[in-house]
Amino acid sequence: MSSYIINESKDGVIQFTINRAEKRNAVNYEVMEGLQKAIQLANKPESKLLVITGAGNEAFCSGGDLSVFHSLRTEEQAYGMLSKMAGILYDLMMLKTPSVALMNGTAVGGGCELATACDFRIARKGIKAGFIQGKLVITTGWGGGSFLFEKIAYPNALKMLTEAKTYPVDELSQLGFINYIFEGEPEEGLANFIKNMLAIDGDVHKAYKEMATRKWEGQNLRGRIEEEVRRCSVLWENEKHHKQVDLFINRK
Repeated sequence: MSSYIINESKDGVIQFTINRAEKRNAVNYEVMEGLQKAIQLANKPESKLLVITGAGNEAFCSGGDLSVFHSLRTEEQAYGMLSKMAGILYDLMMLKTPSVALMNGTAVGGGCELATACDFRIARKGIKAGFIQGKLVITTGWGGGSFLFEKIAYPNALKMLTEAKTYPVDELSQLGFINYIFEGEPEEGLANFIKNMLAIDGDVHKAYKEMATRKWEGQNLRGRIEEEVRRCSVLWENEKHHKQVDLFINRK
């Protein structure tokens, strides 16, 4: 069974689903490759929106798959994985077509970084999300910290990153992280959120998105992400990080 599913609709919506419900939709290398493919598809002229979600109803994305990435022990090894995913999420952030994180379940760690790289975050009532990397003695390493400082107010972004905890969806909305809360089926929530956007020509979407990407290019977002990745790589090698991951895995 594939770790991801990509669907294209007639109205120009590309949907990428992390298909690893049994792993709480954790990211592995196959998911990374699939996300790259979805971003390429969303760059086609006829595409209007890219939607990213997770299979099942428990998790949107739980970040990197610790059963895969915990074997990375050194700064150099960590940098290879972190920089790969950071590059993919940078492409997502800079995508010409608007993107929506359809948060059907909990998002933690790298799952929040993935959601933050999207232009919109819509969430089912009752979910929780948070940048919990600090509890593992690392920072965001896929660009999520840099993305977050662009997407919400600085004090709120710093609070979310430094508290390293999960928040209920209502508080996430107050912090500016969640743009829309829905009840019921994710498909219905998505349809209600995007119906007005789909009525507008896709070239208009792309023109507005370009205004944002020009700003981010001018502010050296790519360089800032590189520094974020390198800092996380240094912390990753620290024995304190590996010890906390061991405790986290064994607790589960």
